[in-house]
Amino acid sequence: MKTQTRSESAYSTFIDRVESSQVQRVIIKPNVSLGGTASHRIEYTLKPEFGFQQYYTNFSGNLEKLTSLLENHGVEFNTPNDSEMTAGILGLLLSTGLLMGLFAWLLKFSNSGGSIGVGMGLGKSNARVYKGGKTGTTFADVAGVDEAKFELQEVVDFLANGEKYRQIGAKIPKGVLLVGPPGTGKTLLAKAIAGEAGVPFLNMSGSEFVEVFVGVGASRVRDLFDKAKRQAPCIIFIDELDAIGKTRGGGIPNGGNDEREQTLNQLLTEMDGFDGNDGVIVIAATNRPEILDPALRRPGRFDRQVLVDRPDKSGRLEILRVHARAVTLGENVDLEVIAAQTAGFVGADLANLVNEAALMAARHNRQAVLMADFKEAIERVIAGLEKRSRILTPIERQTVAYHEVGHALVGALMPGSGKVTKISIVPRGLGALGYTLQMPEDDRFLMTEDELRGKLATLLGGRSAEEIIFGKVSTGASDDIQKATDLAERAVTQYGMSSTLGPVAFEKNSAQFLEGSSSRRSISTEVATEIDRQVKQSIDKAHDMAQEILRLNRDLLESTTQVLLEKEVLEGEELQGILDRVKAPAGLNLWLVKG
Repeated sequence: MKTQTRSESAYSTFIDRVESSQVQRVIIKPNVSLGGTASHRIEYTLKPEFGFQQYYTNFSGNLEKLTSLLENHGVEFNTPNDSEMTAGILGLLLSTGLLMGLFAWLLKFSNSGGSIGVGMGLGKSNARVYKGGKTGTTFADVAGVDEAKFELQEVVDFLANGEKYRQIGAKIPKGVLLVGPPGTGKTLLAKAIAGEAGVPFLNMSGSEFVEVFVGVGASRVRDLFDKAKRQAPCIIFIDELDAIGKTRGGGIPNGGNDEREQTLNQLLTEMDGFDGNDGVIVIAATNRPEILDPALRRPGRFDRQVLVDRPDKSGRLEILRVHARAVTLGENVDLEVIAAQTAGFVGADLANLVNEAALMAARHNRQAVLMADFKEAIERVIAGLEKRSRILTPIERQTVAYHEVGHALVGALMPGSGKVTKISIVPRGLGALGYTLQMPEDDRFLMTEDELRGKLATLLGGRSAEEIIFGKVSTGASDDIQKATDLAERAVTQYGMSSTLGPVAFEKNSAQFLEGSSSRRSISTEVATEIDRQVKQSIDKAHDMAQEILRLNRDLLESTTQVLLEKEVLEGEELQGILDRVKAPAGLNLWLVKG
């Protein structure tokens, strides 16, 4: 049904139509003005012979006279009751009050520094406070970072026995910056310091300081330090410091205010400004120290930087022992062997490893965690969960098998690439249709030229096997090619392993580049062309060597692949017996040394 639109008319026109008997029905509604004066809106409809036209007009006179006029001319009408009038007036008054209150609120905080929201609690820090050092963590719960614990022991001693240092005139560092890769235990160390010293621990993340309102971050920094000073001696811990501590760049290009820079400026002032903050030690953690503002890292603010690095073999063993306390271990579990097989794992990885092994044992209804559970957990952490439901076609399965055996046979001859311990064609993780597991026998911190070339050849071994067997390649080598290209490029641009370009770095730290830093070394077209040529040459030579090895061992490649297709997994003594039969081509050693 089509709705008819009401047209506005003058009040005098409405009266004329009523007196001439043109009006059929009238509805009178309350209409309250901003000044609080009661008025009414009159909506009326004409009789059928006049077209059912609908109109409205406003009326602020005597309502009783109007209703008498309507009754005298037989017009049907509805009048507002008291509750409707009261609701209308009250609604307008509430709306007016809210508008006036909002205006007063904005005026108040614009006069107090322009920081909208600061006075409503948004400027208060959201720091989590642990009283009396009750963080639930001590140094006994932290393993694998003995050097870092030794550095921080002095901070603990000062918090517990500060008078000893003050009497001799020594000043404890105002700030300690924990630097290291993700998952190495930086947050855990900070909690352990507070737990050992038995002092309050105030914890905030760098991202919690910054809000959409200008001035909130700076206000939260002030409030955080005010809380800390009232509880001194204590520890303030700021996680992910780089969220607010990035190098300042001059604010917003077109003017305005950069909230993050305001927050950083306030933090700099609180740490080493006009007012002291005796007894308050700031500990912060970051895995991107290169992007922090120089003013933040200078003595007097973060005086000391403590490296929390990836643990070595002995460190991993200690971490495994800590996390294995709550787990029932089987008699055949050797944590030393597990530590040796997990090179590159950080504390978080090892904690996850122990938990995955325990879940594996529970899934099989065992009463204790066995070595087999740890072995499967290592593969799950490295390569992902097995996906036996992913069914490959026969040609795909063959391609994957030849590909993985190619990696293994080439890798068996290469220096420093780690011992090949397992070949599998069971799909795992997000996209791995098979994998070759290489475990380093020792912790390695450097890679020599011959080892780098060997790594390139091993990466290209899978593609080379496909080319030799099928005469064509698949998309399965895409990840290997990407890794080989990145490694070959770093050899030229960062490691100086080019005979023509020499020991020159052609690209600064990648994190600085990503941050928009202008410190990247400019490269001419000629140099860029030479870098590309060197990269391609390195990859081509590694590819040729991988093909030469596999052609020489063609029979072994075929036979090993057939066994792998039958068993799906090769490992242990059976695999080692196969790899011991790989023959090296005559020019291998010369290529490894000279390229």
